Amino acid sequence: MIHGRILMARVTRSTAAKAKTGFDTPIKTEQPAVRPTGRKRAAENKSTDQSPASRKRVKSEAVKTESAAAKLEHLDDDHDVLSKIPTAPIPPPASTSPSTSSALASRKLKQYYGGDASKLGPFPNFPHPTPAECKRVHRILAKLHGARKRPTVPLTAGPAGRAGCGDAPSVLDALVRTILSQNTSDSNSARAKRSMDRAYGGRHDNWPEVVAGGVGKLEEAIRCGGLSVVKSRVIMSILETCVERYGVYSLDHLREASDEDAMREMLAFKGVGPKTASCVLLFCLGRESFAVDTHVHRLTGMLGWRPAGTSREEAHLHLDARIPDEDKYGLHVLLITHGKRCAECKAGGKSAGRCELRKALKNEDGDGLKGDDDDGEEKLAKVEEEEES
Repeated sequence: MIHGRILMARVTRSTAAKAKTGFDTPIKTEQPAVRPTGRKRAAENKSTDQSPASRKRVKSEAVKTESAAAKLEHLDDDHDVLSKIPTAPIPPPASTSPSTSSALASRKLKQYYGGDASKLGPFPNFPHPTPAECKRVHRILAKLHGARKRPTVPLTAGPAGRAGCGDAPSVLDALVRTILSQNTSDSNSARAKRSMDRAYGGRHDNWPEVVAGGVGKLEEAIRCGGLSVVKSRVIMSILETCVERYGVYSLDHLREASDEDAMREMLAFKGVGPKTASCVLLFCLGRESFAVDTHVHRLTGMLGWRPAGTSREEAHLHLDARIPDEDKYGLHVLLITHGKRCAECKAGGKSAGRCELRKALKNEDGDGLKGDDDDGEEKLAKVEEEEES
């Protein structure tokens, strides 16, 4: 009886507890939740019922996102820094000391000529042109196009409406004009020169303003002349090197230098080759130098005055050594004139038997293109075959 009362009491207390809570499971006592912050809060809000492993992955992805954002932020900073770096003027050469300049000139001489500007030229055993051949061609071209003689009156100013090719009284101006005329037509180089005039207060040779304006402005000013990216940097480098080396924007001291020293000093400038330097020697300094451009190179090949496959640089040294001084100016100008005017002697022209120079060389004394010792027709056919190949 007593045992029954105890069991009844236990059942009654259990029933009362269940009635009080309304659930069949014990009540859990929980601590107040800590409110998450930042990315952790965002991750937890996104999925409150994730397992511990899932929550770990979410946290890892959040860290990666933060890291990527930081990298993009740094890249934006780098972009801002790079966008503020000026593109002009170009930095001066690493070293413009006389020893460095001399080394550059010597390296060019070795590259072009195999060592030095020998009076015998690079092909001492190639016998053409002879002095007689030079005078014959000079005479024929003068008859066809009019004689060309060096001006006896010193230049007082460069040509106003065109760039020219070294024909300016200022040596530095002559050098810059010759660079403008490189690898382009006369009309294009003239446009570039006039555009420079407009860009720099009516004078393309306002060198301090050219340098102050930077390479970007110069490039834009001469864009119409072609190869503006290269030419603008060459010109800017020459101007900066000139004033750093000599203290002034001038190369007029080269008037007192020997031909070899003047050539070497101009070759010491980056971007200046023997053709450009030779034009300045011939037209500005009044020296006897035989410059070789594309027309001269083509026609002297046709005439058999240089070995087949000769570069312009090699042709310059070879012809400069063999052509008499008194014929250099006239022949240079007349060969260019004929190369531009004659339909058969232009680049890509084909022999049609109408070229007055070819006919004259074939018919005059019956000695053909190679002078007194060659069959003209055989030589002409050989040269034309070479030029077409």
